[in-house]
Amino acid sequence: MATGRTVKKFTRFYANGFDLSGYTHTFGPLEQVFAGTPMAALTDEVQNVLNGHATIKVGTLNGFFDNTATSGLHAVANAPGSGRTIMCPIGIRAAPAQADPVFAGIFEQLNYYAVPGDGFVTATLEFGARDLVSGSPAYDECWGYLLHARGAETAANTAIGFDDGLGGPTTKGGIFAYQLFSSNGTVTLTAQDAATNTNPSFANITNATSGSIDASTTPVSGHIELGVTATIRQFLRWQLAFGTATTANFAAGFIRGR
Repeated sequence: MATGRTVKKFTRFYANGFDLSGYTHTFGPLEQVFAGTPMAALTDEVQNVLNGHATIKVGTLNGFFDNTATSGLHAVANAPGSGRTIMCPIGIRAAPAQADPVFAGIFEQLNYYAVPGDGFVTATLEFGARDLVSGSPAYDECWGYLLHARGAETAANTAIGFDDGLGGPTTKGGIFAYQLFSSNGTVTLTAQDAATNTNPSFANITNATSGSIDASTTPVSGHIELGVTATIRQFLRWQLAFGTATTANFAAGFIRGR
């Protein structure tokens, strides 16, 4: 994992299994904020946040309008349902790679509008706070690490993984996030962990799986929350198991509970 400052061109924006990076100019700010004591009244129960939980936001996407029927920005932004499963990998001085930071969650799309420009049309998508209807408030985490940068795989993973910096196992669960951009049949994506960083030591993390999914027609994405007391061992990696597919193009990340 590289360290140091990075630049905008090494970030990516994925939503609902679509890679919107090629249509995106800017996005953010990516926020994780614990509010102070609210100034409210009339029972003080809700103020668009849950007391004691972080307010997590993905901000605003500013991009370039594209009306490609199946994969353009319009096709994604105009799709029914306002909850978007989003991943934002942050490449460190290079394109995103395994062990680089990733921001992930399910967020409400508040609006979508396009404005004619000088020879092109700009598009703006505003997102609200984390969607507590589609995603549970059990976790206040949104930052994790890439298990697999976007790319195609045709075989199971036998490589070693990485240490995400905590230096040992944790017992506070985690979140498995994935974006399956395309496949030619059914495939199962999984997060694995190990106590020692060798191929035979890795095993599937219980419930950190997509189950059998098929993106041969429509992309698929997921944000899978584990039990908040689940044990996660020190080293992490991605894994896949093919059903009817022989290839899968995907990105995956894991957010460790803290």
